[in-house]
Amino acid sequence: MQSPWKILTVAPLFLLLSLQSSASPANDDQSRPSLSNGHTCVGCVLVVSVIEQLAQVHNSTVQASMERLCSYLPEKLFLKTTCYLVIDKFGSDIIKLLSADMNADVVCHTLEFCKQNTGQPLCHLYPLPKETWKFTLQKARQIVKKSPILKYSRSGSDICSLPVLAKICQKIKLAMEQSVPFKDVDSDKYSVFPTLRGYHWRGRDCNDSDESVYPGRRPNNWDVHQDSNCNGIWGVDPKDGVPYEKKFCEGSQPRGIILLGDSAGAHFHISPEWITASQMSLNSFINLPTALTNELDWPQLSGATGFLDSTVGIKEKSIYLRLWKRNHCNHRDYQNISRNGASSRNLKKFIESLSRNKVLDYPAIVIYAMIGNDVCSGKSDPVPAMTTPEKLYSNVMQTLKHLNSHLPNGSHVILYGLPDGTFLWDNLHNRYHPLGQLNKDMTYAQLYSFLNCLQVSPCHGWMSSNKTLRTLTSERAEQLSNTLKKIAASEKFTNFNLFYMDFAFHEIIQEWQKRGGQPWQLIEPVDGFHPNERKSILLKGILMTSQTLDNQEWTQLTSWIKGNLTCDSRTREWLCCCWRIISGKRCSSSGPKSWERRIRSTPRLNRCLETKAGTEPLRSMHPWGAQGGRGLGKLIPQTLWGLPRHRPKGLFFSSIFAKCLSLNEEHIWTTVQCCVLPGSVTLPLFLK
Repeated sequence: MQSPWKILTVAPLFLLLSLQSSASPANDDQSRPSLSNGHTCVGCVLVVSVIEQLAQVHNSTVQASMERLCSYLPEKLFLKTTCYLVIDKFGSDIIKLLSADMNADVVCHTLEFCKQNTGQPLCHLYPLPKETWKFTLQKARQIVKKSPILKYSRSGSDICSLPVLAKICQKIKLAMEQSVPFKDVDSDKYSVFPTLRGYHWRGRDCNDSDESVYPGRRPNNWDVHQDSNCNGIWGVDPKDGVPYEKKFCEGSQPRGIILLGDSAGAHFHISPEWITASQMSLNSFINLPTALTNELDWPQLSGATGFLDSTVGIKEKSIYLRLWKRNHCNHRDYQNISRNGASSRNLKKFIESLSRNKVLDYPAIVIYAMIGNDVCSGKSDPVPAMTTPEKLYSNVMQTLKHLNSHLPNGSHVILYGLPDGTFLWDNLHNRYHPLGQLNKDMTYAQLYSFLNCLQVSPCHGWMSSNKTLRTLTSERAEQLSNTLKKIAASEKFTNFNLFYMDFAFHEIIQEWQKRGGQPWQLIEPVDGFHPNERKSILLKGILMTSQTLDNQEWTQLTSWIKGNLTCDSRTREWLCCCWRIISGKRCSSSGPKSWERRIRSTPRLNRCLETKAGTEPLRSMHPWGAQGGRGLGKLIPQTLWGLPRHRPKGLFFSSIFAKCLSLNEEHIWTTVQCCVLPGSVTLPLFLK
C-alpha cells in the first residue's frame, strides 16, 4: 500500500470531508439546502474574517495579511501551497472588496460562496450594512464585475469529482462512514498509523501483518513467544521459567474501554488560535494536519479513551488512563467508536467496526453516549426530526443485542443520559465569539442564527433564541433519558451487566466553579456547542465517584475502573495476606508469590515474609503506637483499634495503609471490603 503521507497531498479534500462530517447530525432529508454549500459559506466567511482582522492587528494591507496567513500554515497536506493557490485565484477580488469596506458576509455572497436561494432568508454572520443589503450587494458586484473567477465559483465543482482524486475520496469517505482504519494491512481493525481512524481511535496494532495479534485479546499461550495482545508484556522470566504475562497479569482482571459516541465522545474541537488573529503565529497550525485527518476530532484527548495527558491542566485522567495506571495489562485496550453526527438511529451503520471476540478477548466496559443527535439537527423545524422514546427503545435494544453477541462474559455497559442543553444559550448567547472579540461585533447569538439560517447548526433546538423551542428540546431529551433509565432497570443480558448514568451537568458545573472557573469555560469556544476537554474529563471523573447506583455490581464496576480489583478469591487471598501482616498477625506462607514480591518493597513487611513463623513483636509492627483493647477489643486488629486515637494529625487511615503496603488507596478500599469489615455499614467511617 502506498504511504499515507504520500496519499494525503490535497488539503481541500480533507477540508471538505472534515467540514461535511463535522458537527451536523447525519440525515437524509433531500429537501434541505446542500450541506456542502452551507459549510462552504461558513468557511468563506471565517477565512475572510481572519484575513480582515490580521490586516487590522498588524496594521498591514489585505495582500500582506493573506500572505501572512499562508506563511503560518504547515507544508503537510500541501496546506501552505493550497493557501497560496487560493490567494492567486481569489486574492485580487477579496482585496478590492475589503478595500471598499465590504464585510465578510458581503464578500462571500459576492463571490457566490454564500447564496440566497429563492424563498430562503438572507444568512449573515455580522450586522447588516447601513445601506440596504440589495444595494450593497449590487455595489460589490460592480467592483468585481469583470472578474473571471465568478464563473469558477458558480460552477459548484466538487474536488472529489476530479478523476485523480475520486478513488482516494471514496476510500477516505468509507473509512469515516464505517469508522475503521484507513490503513490496516491485516484487517483486524487496528492500525500502526495514528490518524484516519488509526491508533488515535483504538489501541495501536503491534503486528499489522497478523490478524490474530491486536489489543484486548487474551494472551496466546501466555505470550511466551510473542506479544499477542500488544500490551508490551511477553517472554519468559529466566529465573523461574514463568511467562511474564502469567506472572504480571494472571488474576488482575484486565478490562478494555469502548466508547460508542457522537462528536462529543470523539472530542470535536476547532482550536480558537486558528481563527483569532491576535493569537495567530507560526505555532498555531502545527496540529491542523492531524486534526483534518481525524475529522476535526481529538479522540486521543477524550475523557473516555484519551491516552495523552490533558492539555488544559485538569488533574483527572481519562477512563482508559485510569485503567492503565492501575493495571498495565490494560495497555492499548481502548476503542473510540464515535462519529460526528452519530445517534441511536445511525449507530447500526458503523457499530460493526467494534472489535471484540466473546471467546478470544478480555471483557470490556462499554459506554453508550449518544448525548445529542437524537434531539439535535440543523433543520429549520427540528422537532419532527427528533427521535421518539419508542424509536429510541427499539434502536438501543438493537444495539444491546449486538453487544451481547460480541462482548465476552463479564463485561459492563453504561448508558449515558442526555444533557439539558438550555445551558448553552443561557451562558453563551450574549458573550463575544472569538471572531467577534477584536471589534465587539459578533456574539454567540449571531453565530447560532447564522448556522440555523444555513441549516448547518449542530443543534438548532438548543442553539436558538426561541425559548419555547429550547424547552421542547430539553423535554424530549429528558424523555429519552428516562427511556434509557428504564432499559437499564428492566433488561438483562447474559454477557454484561447494564447500568444507567445521568449526564451530570450540574455536578460538573459545581466542581468547575469550586476550582474558580466559569460555566461558559466548559464549552468549545469556536462552535459554541460541544463540551470541551475540561468538561469531558470532569464528566468521566464524576463517573468514578457517582452515587447514582448504590449496589454491588456498580461498586465492582467502579473498582475495576479505579483499580481493577474485586473481592474474588484471589484478590482476597493476597490482600488479606497484607492485612494480616499489617495487623501483626501471621503472614501467609502460601500466598500468591507475585503479590508477595510486590509487598517486599516495604522492608518491614519483607522481614515478615522472610520469617518462617511469620511473626514479629507487635510494637515493631506498629510504629504509630497502636494498642489493642480488652474483651471484644482483642478481636479487633490492633492497627485498626489504635489508629483512631494514635494516628498522626492529618494522616488518614487509607494513607497509613498505603504507606505500609506501598499500594494505592483503591487497593486499600478493597482490602477493607474483603478482609476487615465485610458488609459493615460503618465502612466509610474508616476511610474518612
